[in-house]
Amino acid sequence: MRVVAGSAGGLRLESPAGATTRPTAERVREAVFASIGPALHGVAVLDLYAGTGALAVEALSRGAGRAVLVERDRREAAVARRNLERTGFAAVGRVVEGDVDRFLERPPPPEAPFGLVCCDPPYDTADAVVAGLLVRLADGAWVVPGALVVVERPTGGALAVPAGWEPRFARTYGDTLVHLLAAGPHPPDTT
Repeated sequence: MRVVAGSAGGLRLESPAGATTRPTAERVREAVFASIGPALHGVAVLDLYAGTGALAVEALSRGAGRAVLVERDRREAAVARRNLERTGFAAVGRVVEGDVDRFLERPPPPEAPFGLVCCDPPYDTADAVVAGLLVRLADGAWVVPGALVVVERPTGGALAVPAGWEPRFARTYGDTLVHLLAAGPHPPDTT
């Protein structure tokens, strides 16, 4: 597995032997990031269920400004940290070892709001769980209006899009269905 393009393009990324995660394939990363294009420049990235960190590293390589990677598996989180170091992005990438749901229950980190969110949960994650995660992102100060949200699901799965968000595309790559969404404006503060 390697970084596809950008300043770290061609560098190999570590992937632990016998891992239970399925890193996003190079061809999928290439297609997704080609679709996003220059919108990445300088944005903050949130990589949920980061695994090896391949999505965040690809975003940083292509011009994103900083990244927060959330991964609950200790081994995978360590690999993500090493991949940030290996590609020269350790100063702008931070790995949070912990559960995504618990992470999103807290106030957003200092790196927020995010202009790009990558969400690649295990394929056995219920559609309702993913929908709830997107609603939490939409309801808080997690994303900027118009932020791009990439969601990977198994083919045949459903994705509930939060009100006010715009589906940009849904494309199939083998057994992976990739959704690209644009976050809508935040609801008005009623306090």
